[in-house]
Amino acid sequence: MMTWISPVDKFGKRDVLSVESVFKSHPRGCLIILSSTMDSPQGFRVLKPFLDRGYRVTAVTPDLPFLLKDTAGESWLEEIKTGKRDPGKISLAQNLSNLMRLAYLFKFGGVYLDTDMIVLKSFKPLRNVIGAQTLEPVSRNWTRLNNAVLVFDKNHPLLRKCIEEFALTFNGNVWGHNGPYLVSRVARAVEGTVGYNFTVMTPPAFYSVNWIEIGKLFKVPRTEKDRKRVEVKVLEMQRRSYGLHLWNKFSSKFEIEKGSAMDKIVSDHCVICEKVSVS
Repeated sequence: MMTWISPVDKFGKRDVLSVESVFKSHPRGCLIILSSTMDSPQGFRVLKPFLDRGYRVTAVTPDLPFLLKDTAGESWLEEIKTGKRDPGKISLAQNLSNLMRLAYLFKFGGVYLDTDMIVLKSFKPLRNVIGAQTLEPVSRNWTRLNNAVLVFDKNHPLLRKCIEEFALTFNGNVWGHNGPYLVSRVARAVEGTVGYNFTVMTPPAFYSVNWIEIGKLFKVPRTEKDRKRVEVKVLEMQRRSYGLHLWNKFSSKFEIEKGSAMDKIVSDHCVICEKVSVS
């Protein structure tokens, strides 16, 4: 499952590459994109090349009252609608995306992916997992989780707790408070508690390259030393990673140069494979 809160014409080539990578590793999978803009004739045209090839993908306008019914998010939504809760300065749609992924997985279970995630291998072995973005250098304990990838059974207590935390501590003025910081707070609070069975995967699983370094993968190495470093990183990802987060907020300005590490990665994980070197 993915969410898309932007206009349909903003669903670009790189977002399409993310969808391609899903089906490269899961050719018989089913992908639902929760989006009112993609659930449209124009959105259908974007997804039609996948449908023509037999892949199961659809865009659905989210029914928020249905998704949030009988959860703590139900009262939060009502307060937002009636003006009793301040939505804050940050885009409400962005925070709704944070909530929708939790609510959808809580109701139905499955996998959530951001649209800037390139899937590198099958998620079949994964169950009730979330990825760490950073580790403490000495203890190697996680310090920050990220909600760009979530794999959970339906009715999982961690998801319920996250929805409760969202409704209780919602802050629309602090970036990340209702997203990656939220899942980090909740996981830290319940980690080791009986009944909360989940696994925190180390950064190589999904976040092997941080947002500061991600740009290097888009460029052709200029020196032999850089070439070898990139080669080692790609081999490591092939061995240890289930996905690669592209950090689109920081990498969207980079073109995928022909012959770069990213060029190889997307070429190896596409299914339509048209115009791979795209911005």
